Amino acid sequence: MTDNRDQQHRKAALDYHEFPRPGKLEIRATKPLANGRDLARAYSPGVAEACVEIRDEGENARRFTGRGNLVGVVTNGTAVLGLGNIGALASKPVMEGKAVLFKKFANIDCFDIELNESDPVKLAEIVCALEPTFGAINLEDIKAPDCFIVEKICRERMGIPVFHDDQHGTAIVVGAAAMNALRVAGKRFEDIKIVSTGGGAAGIACLNMLLKLGVRRENVWLCDIAGLVYEGRTEEMTPQKAEFAQPSDKRTLAEAIEGADMFLGLSGPGVLTPEMVGRMTSQPIIFALANPIPEIMPDLAREVAPDAIIATGRSDYPNQVNNVLCFPFIFRGALDAGATEINDAMKIGCIEGIAALARATTSAEAAAAYQGEPMTFGRDYLIPKPFDPRLIGVVASAVARAAMESGVARQPIADLEGYKDKLDNSVFKSALLMRPVFEAAATVTRRIVFTEGEDERVLRAANAMVEETTDVPILIGRPEVIEARCERAGLAIRPGRDFELVNPENDPRYRDYWQTYHQQMARKGVTPDLAKAIMRTNTTAIGAVMVHRGEADSVICGTFGQYLWHLNYIQQVLGTDTLHPVGALSLMILEDGPLFVADTHVHPEPSPAQIAETAIGAARHVRRFGLQPKVALCSHSQFGNLDCDSGRRMRAAIDILDSAPRDFVYEGEMHADAALDEELRDRIYPNSRLSGAANVLIFANSDAASGVRNILKMKGGGLEVGPILMGMGNRAHIVTSAITARGLLNMSAIAGTPVAHYG
Repeated sequence: MTDNRDQQHRKAALDYHEFPRPGKLEIRATKPLANGRDLARAYSPGVAEACVEIRDEGENARRFTGRGNLVGVVTNGTAVLGLGNIGALASKPVMEGKAVLFKKFANIDCFDIELNESDPVKLAEIVCALEPTFGAINLEDIKAPDCFIVEKICRERMGIPVFHDDQHGTAIVVGAAAMNALRVAGKRFEDIKIVSTGGGAAGIACLNMLLKLGVRRENVWLCDIAGLVYEGRTEEMTPQKAEFAQPSDKRTLAEAIEGADMFLGLSGPGVLTPEMVGRMTSQPIIFALANPIPEIMPDLAREVAPDAIIATGRSDYPNQVNNVLCFPFIFRGALDAGATEINDAMKIGCIEGIAALARATTSAEAAAAYQGEPMTFGRDYLIPKPFDPRLIGVVASAVARAAMESGVARQPIADLEGYKDKLDNSVFKSALLMRPVFEAAATVTRRIVFTEGEDERVLRAANAMVEETTDVPILIGRPEVIEARCERAGLAIRPGRDFELVNPENDPRYRDYWQTYHQQMARKGVTPDLAKAIMRTNTTAIGAVMVHRGEADSVICGTFGQYLWHLNYIQQVLGTDTLHPVGALSLMILEDGPLFVADTHVHPEPSPAQIAETAIGAARHVRRFGLQPKVALCSHSQFGNLDCDSGRRMRAAIDILDSAPRDFVYEGEMHADAALDEELRDRIYPNSRLSGAANVLIFANSDAASGVRNILKMKGGGLEVGPILMGMGNRAHIVTSAITARGLLNMSAIAGTPVAHYG
């Protein structure tokens, strides 16, 4: 079975890279090219004007080209992950992946450059020749000691930042974690003894950074495969290791570890034994960063030293040292400040920013994203989580500030606070928007019943749930059909082992189900025979009954069929005096940010009270995504200029909202373009209480809301999350037939979020 799962994972990884088009990157135009005028400006003759401006002043390349936001990820493929020297061509997927991380986390454009050149000097010369193309260079996966040579030459000759992430990215995150670990332990850099294993690029860079933070060189003991690095040793030596040679007669790690305050491992599994940990000081700081198996497993270290402060390179233990905490954001700050280099001041600024963020009060977004994990500064929370949305603002602005203060910024940022705010807002432009929902859902294990369990999209979503979440899928469907379709789709999940199965044709709970349904519906025209028939054929009703009986926490239905048909049975079974459908809210993730649209399905022609209730529910749900709601009530009428039905209902809804204090901003009635364009809105109604663009559009009927939702999907490239059924206490959600497997997984995360989070 393990081999089978490994094969499934391998195929999934290969399919990810191959389909729907090969690779992980594409180039997209940032300017229109729709007619002859655009062509004349984009190319000849108009392009010559930009060329002349850059010829006269090189800094103008930042104004007229993408160079100021373009990083070259350069490698020769000599030290790729754990694969070693696999060559430039085979390293390309890794470099593309690095470029994707730059784009996703910091919106930095990248070209990956793989070079067939093993000579470090020649490699450096090629990189230097690329300077006119890029705003910065990220060196990647170049073996030691060649990487030291390449970086040194490039830094000396080039007037743009050159950064070897394998060295300095690791060193920065280690520095931030060490800074906070010492704070927890009540120790100081200048007083501690450090023993390190691993004399490669990352290990040496970490030690050099710790020296800059205050560690005394005589207190650093470096060990490698040949033992302690001591004065006079010739075996397995490099100039970089020699700088840490100790005048000592000790020869082994076991001897050197005596009395150490900190162990820094960038070597291999099992290097540090429990007996060695026992020889360290109280509250030993153990950074066992070998992957996937660290130098010592945390539980083994704590058996000997319960007060140990431990970090690893793994995501399944606290304090994961992950370079993604650093490299996208240090480049963001360096590029935006027009830095000529990434110097020590900028690296230390990055360290201090990361460390301070861990010590700060956790943001609402981060708390929602990592519910259930320790988020209070201490021995199990030394550094922030990679998906903390504050990272880009805190780290990039700290780097930009350090660049300016150290005199390497060619484009100083006049308003650093404004710059930080802009970066903070940019984090919600991508699918990272869903991250808080998934992490909030991970705080508990909830049972999610899918009523159309035979649908392949549902099966794929259930498979992803098993692999990626803590929730338990329950599928309604015929066992033989589900098993055959899992087999056909190459899915490893099977009923009974990976998910619970409800067979509507033969389930031992059938009597309990039809009697429960009949008890609820007996005075609404449902006879026992009809209840029996419904519990044999209507999977939406079955799923709702399961939630009603406490056998599931939430039901997801609607992959086929009409929305209101499903809603009828949801309301019959799960509706109460306090739970009733308020409206359907769709989140559209667009290139320029998220936009929520309601009510897309529930009320075809909502009353003023229903519109107001939809606005209140939408505002509550918008906050679950880490956003402040700005609600616009949209109509054919605009601020009272038409006496039409939709205008009258919207104005009445505004009166209802105005009748009590609200904790969100709302305005109306108005056209959708006025809702999204502050300048236009101010011309029409200068005294609007809404500032900026609205992020929630509530329409006067479901035709308009649903039409906008579909247009944004089909023509605007929007990714829909939803519809979210408001008002039902997160006990039910009805999707649409256009939903994808990924969309169902997103909905399972929303359904898997405890009621306290969503209401």
